[in-house]
Amino acid sequence: MSGFPDHEVISALISGRYADPFSLLGMHNTAEGLVVRALLPDASAVTLIDAKNGRKVTDLICVDQRGFFSAVVGRRKKPFLYQLAVTWHEQTYVIEDPYRFGPLLQDVDSWLLAEGTHLRPYERLGAHPEMLDGIAGIRFAVWAPNAQRVSVVGEFNFWDGRRHPMRQRRENGIWELFLPAVTTGQLYKYEIIDCHGDTRLKADPYAFEAQMRPETASLTRGIPAIVEPDAERSHANALDKPISIYEVHLGSWRRHADNNYWLSYQELADQLIGYVQHMGFTHIELLPINEHPFDGSWGYQPLGIYAPTRRFGTPEDFRALIQAAHRAGINVLLDWVPGHFPSDEFGLAKFDGSSLYEYADPREGLHQDWNTLIYNYGRNEVRNYLAGNALFWLERYGIDGLRVDAVASMIYRDYSRPAGEWIPNHYGGNENLEAIAFLRYTNHTVGTQRDGSVTIAEESTSFSGVTSPPENGGLGFHYKWNMGWMNDTLKYMQLDPVHRRYHHNQMTFSMVYAYSENFVLPLSHDEVVHGKHSILGRMPGDDWQKFANLRAYYGFMWGHPGKKLLFMGNEFAQRREWDHDRSLDWHLLDDAAGPHSGVQRLVRDLNACYRQYAPLYQQDCSYNGFEWLVADDSENSVFAFLRRDNDGNEIMVVSNFTPVPRPGYRIGIPHSGRWREILNTDSSYYNGSNTGNGGEIHSQPHPSHQREHSVQLTLPPLATLFLVREG
Repeated sequence: MSGFPDHEVISALISGRYADPFSLLGMHNTAEGLVVRALLPDASAVTLIDAKNGRKVTDLICVDQRGFFSAVVGRRKKPFLYQLAVTWHEQTYVIEDPYRFGPLLQDVDSWLLAEGTHLRPYERLGAHPEMLDGIAGIRFAVWAPNAQRVSVVGEFNFWDGRRHPMRQRRENGIWELFLPAVTTGQLYKYEIIDCHGDTRLKADPYAFEAQMRPETASLTRGIPAIVEPDAERSHANALDKPISIYEVHLGSWRRHADNNYWLSYQELADQLIGYVQHMGFTHIELLPINEHPFDGSWGYQPLGIYAPTRRFGTPEDFRALIQAAHRAGINVLLDWVPGHFPSDEFGLAKFDGSSLYEYADPREGLHQDWNTLIYNYGRNEVRNYLAGNALFWLERYGIDGLRVDAVASMIYRDYSRPAGEWIPNHYGGNENLEAIAFLRYTNHTVGTQRDGSVTIAEESTSFSGVTSPPENGGLGFHYKWNMGWMNDTLKYMQLDPVHRRYHHNQMTFSMVYAYSENFVLPLSHDEVVHGKHSILGRMPGDDWQKFANLRAYYGFMWGHPGKKLLFMGNEFAQRREWDHDRSLDWHLLDDAAGPHSGVQRLVRDLNACYRQYAPLYQQDCSYNGFEWLVADDSENSVFAFLRRDNDGNEIMVVSNFTPVPRPGYRIGIPHSGRWREILNTDSSYYNGSNTGNGGEIHSQPHPSHQREHSVQLTLPPLATLFLVREG
């Protein structure tokens, strides 16, 4: 190409129809000699400067009034480092030319990104501070294989897509550009002329920070530093450790009383972490804090999955919150949503004009329940985008584990779809084989790259092997929410006690499959929204009975095999449904002698007891850790079982789910011994009637329940007892 391209070529460049701006702009050897070309809209003059000595080399000629400049450097034959002195509105600025820098993406990265096996795609894609040839700037890269042109636009170039079109790497569809002098903290987007010729303005899928809604731009920011794994925190995630999770929505846990505004990450670090530590929870689970456009989605429709939401502060502030939890000995779990995303125009939908991140056919790509789009797990780059994000939160923020949302909606093609409105897989089945492969790959990656981190599946079906290793045909999760236990037991507890005798199996059925997976018992946010009432609101009877039922239920839950999860507000028996726009009703605790304070004290003591006594957790996933003592007394709605640790130490758990005290209730036990009541949900300390078995209880050589020895207990009304064997 000559030093002065024709009008059609310049018009194609400016309009975004020129395929390779780097072949035209910058410094090039031509038949006429060394040529420098620049596209600088609104500039009145441009001078070429030798970067080594700062001397003027030549003036560039304005070839096109729309801002295209060019010059032949007659006395130079070899390319050299240069700068441009550009005059805009009578002010002259010396700038670095982005089009003098070579390709940015290394061959190995290019290969791995296209193959979908790059463990850390976020290190190459997105916006990264960089030094090239001693020049500071930001390196941008975005995947948009079907775009006609992609430009970086931002406050540094007047949001003008003509100024900085990017280089396309045709081997993988990635567009890249290094922009000198751009600094961290500046707003930017990608202006895309898509495959249909339409112009789209998109936020960066890999942005590490985003604007506060309703604004939608990305911010340039360095990648967070790696947080090294901690052995103690890793051990706290293990199957044989006590795991009691406090699930929290940061925007509504507590708000400022004067203006109902959110607490900041810093205020949450000061208030929330101390509260969780005081209550004895071992883990805190954060509802999605990934950047999301709509408050009412609670974070479950994220569009900036690499950016902590700005609602509560900066990424550094969020990192400080995590560090505060770790200093308090609390592990942090993050709700993670790789199943769907909203269709907002600035986001991933039709990113380059094609269905790039989502399935094209709405029978595969549209979530009818949530009116969101489903990721196309069959694309290497999409799987890489998501799997890399999982590792990102673990490595770069020190998150200790991920709770993966709506797994059932991912692995079944007919999830919530009537016949004829879904597409079978290539075997004719209803499983989404690509999503299953993605989950296995992600869990394998987490397991091999971040030792001690865990993934937890919210999976509501009987899909086999959710917590089995991928090499054994499983999905590779460490834990699974036990939705069956939650549904069955809540249905039972909602019944008037007089009817519970007819539904006894709802409390025992979970033990039929208790060891098929590694379970977490969840009473989550899903159980206190959409007209379901609060957990307290589901309990039958008068107010005293409601609280007694709830305390007995919590005791049964903490005694039952499986890790524990309680949504915020449940720990003090919030009366109303959760509202994401309001604080929890902390005023209910103003009366220290009231029933809400009693439930709060109970949950704290349950956590303390749970952490202190290994039989309650050590063999959660083993048949050896559990034995029914009374499983068939439906007439009295009584349940009794033993929990054991590795050394044979035992705790007896007994629940009476009727409002009738039962003195002299005999329970057969495997061997003689002395027992001590260590927790009674009917204690007056918890606002109960204070019926129980204070002190020691000795076994008797009195056969009962097909056993030679037994104990005789007083069972309080609507209560659960914990008794530890001491001899």
